[in-house]
Amino acid sequence: MNKYLNQLVKLSEINKEIDAFEPRVQKINKTLSVASEKAKTANSDIELLENEIKDAKLKRAKNETLLGELGDKLKSISKKTSSIKSEKEVKALQLEEDIAKEQSDFANDEINRLEKVIELKEGDKVKAKELYVELQKAEEDLNVSMEAERNAIKDEMAAAYAKKDELVSKMSQKILSFYEKIRKWAHNSAVVPVRKQACYGCFMRINDKTNSLVFNSEDIITCPHCGRILYREAAEA
Repeated sequence: MNKYLNQLVKLSEINKEIDAFEPRVQKINKTLSVASEKAKTANSDIELLENEIKDAKLKRAKNETLLGELGDKLKSISKKTSSIKSEKEVKALQLEEDIAKEQSDFANDEINRLEKVIELKEGDKVKAKELYVELQKAEEDLNVSMEAERNAIKDEMAAAYAKKDELVSKMSQKILSFYEKIRKWAHNSAVVPVRKQACYGCFMRINDKTNSLVFNSEDIITCPHCGRILYREAAEA
């Protein structure tokens, strides 16, 4: 393999190494995002429970007020009963008393139901707060470990770019320009090996002449099908 082709193979490998960093960073960001969303959801659950408890307490207070008003009404009806003489008035008052008692029973039942709801929601809120604290702690711990991983990736990236810069500084600008043109569309498969007489970029079989040139010529040979730069691997050679 000639000097220029050897440089292109090395450059292609370094570019692959550099491009592999992005998925690793994305994975870290996704992991942190998932942890953050879990904590946010837990906090939203707490807020929802607090609003439901507040609503239930407001309804209970309204029913307690109504119960007090109905109690006063029943007392008033009781006082009126002794002074009423006509049967019609007695029946009307009795009906009013029955309705007030029925409303009182309903208000009492509603207060009891709401107290159970409040008790249940308060219990759920305690659990939700415990979960939120746990998730916050997990998110903080994850941030620490992920930051360490991020720093390690940064160091690796810096080393890879330094290696690339050093290699590029030694390369022919004409060869480099040729490589970059192919890389624009072929990305990290701009330089590929020939295996079993096939281009490992487009996987098309190459003719005997091209195959022979790849293995024997010192020139840079491209695939006749896709235009990628071809090279022979040591094992194939």
